[in-house]
Amino acid sequence: MVATAEERGDVRLTELSIPGLMVLESPVWADDRGYFREWFKLDDFEANGVGFHARQANLSMSQRNVVRGLHYSLAPEGQAKVVTCVYGELDDVIVDVRVGSPSFGHVEVVHLAADQPRSVLLPVGVAHGFCVTSELAALSYLLSSPFNAPFELEIDPFDEEIAVPWTVTGEPIVSSKDAAAPSLAQRRSAHELPTFA
Repeated sequence: MVATAEERGDVRLTELSIPGLMVLESPVWADDRGYFREWFKLDDFEANGVGFHARQANLSMSQRNVVRGLHYSLAPEGQAKVVTCVYGELDDVIVDVRVGSPSFGHVEVVHLAADQPRSVLLPVGVAHGFCVTSELAALSYLLSSPFNAPFELEIDPFDEEIAVPWTVTGEPIVSSKDAAAPSLAQRRSAHELPTFA
């Protein structure tokens, strides 16, 4: 008997409106002990024509109403990301800031929860952020290139031109660096945005 995709635990990739941005869906096996989930399988990426090799893994824990982002990398080798929520719930935000992209300035919001089947693959050059919608949430990142401080930039998460629909229920909690971040227009005029390949 041939196993189904769900029985094998295959990861299904679906492209969203931003070129290269994909939602990853994989089965969640739950029973009275809890649940088990395979959220990253390189073979499934390659079977869909997506090359991704993790060079660094990060984990962040945040409380309700924390807004992190919008962050992007200008690393010469590029930096794609696979993000998944491993505790709690959050709204993951992706903004296309690649000059020349047909979806430049477009915002996608993907709700992620630890017990749900979704993760997100971010292509090189997009800006990323999230806000926490549960009491606590942890986000795991796989990065295709290591953190390289001089090339890591941020855009004001509350930039009116971008108009991210943050789902905070109280006063947003942001870092001083994010609160002081330039607008998308300022980054563009300073030639500090990636280009669409």
